[in-house]
Amino acid sequence: MIIRICKLLLFAAVLSGISLPGRAQTPLMGIVIMHGKGGLPSGLVKPLADGLQNRGYRVASLEMPWSGQRHYNKDVAAAEQEVTAALDDLRSKGATKLFVAGHSQGAVFALHYAGRHPLDGLVIIAPGGDVSTRFYRQQVGASVARARSLVASGKGNERGEFDEFEGGRGNWAVNTTAAIYLTWFDPDGAMNQEKSSRALPKSLPVLHVAPASDYPALLRAKQSMFNALPDHPLKKLHEPNADHRSAPAASVDEIARWIAEVGSRN
Repeated sequence: MIIRICKLLLFAAVLSGISLPGRAQTPLMGIVIMHGKGGLPSGLVKPLADGLQNRGYRVASLEMPWSGQRHYNKDVAAAEQEVTAALDDLRSKGATKLFVAGHSQGAVFALHYAGRHPLDGLVIIAPGGDVSTRFYRQQVGASVARARSLVASGKGNERGEFDEFEGGRGNWAVNTTAAIYLTWFDPDGAMNQEKSSRALPKSLPVLHVAPASDYPALLRAKQSMFNALPDHPLKKLHEPNADHRSAPAASVDEIARWIAEVGSRN
């Protein structure tokens, strides 16, 4: 009878979150997920968000300013605030370890964010959209110069058409203000991948997911991308048998495993 009562008390304590003497609690993981360029939370990152949620993680999958519906309606600073608000909400729901994950352009922005805000871990999935590369400058350079000129002449809040580019899609135009556009496309700004990687704190563990069949340019840059990350003991390069678009879905198990390891050791 006494043993049965003890078991019932233990079960009730686990359900209510009460810690018992001599019994270590598993930290509750919270993760913000960001889609790629032109994407949505209901798109390529949905299997990742669902998979982590099904494993008991607290998940916030955000629609970011570079989505197919928002068209850069907010600048970089506002996007940072959106991620911070989502992390604060996860913390209010009990998450004690906080992570950010991004796919493609979301990964490049995640690098920028992680260099400026405290996190327990960072997951970058097939990072792409580094505006500092020579090739990317060739695609949007004229628009960047025009936006810079408009901002300098006091016309930064005027809306206009500016060039956008993505490797699998080519060029198209986005309608936003020159000031907002410049925060995203300035080659020395937030979406400069190498600059953001070098700014990461040395204490931050990073999981770099580099799919084996990614775009050729990203495969060529894979090792240098990884080398630029902090040399943390839990830093890892994961190369799933996937392409750029399927990388989030193909990496659910490894991302869940890595987050659990970081959360238990960090």
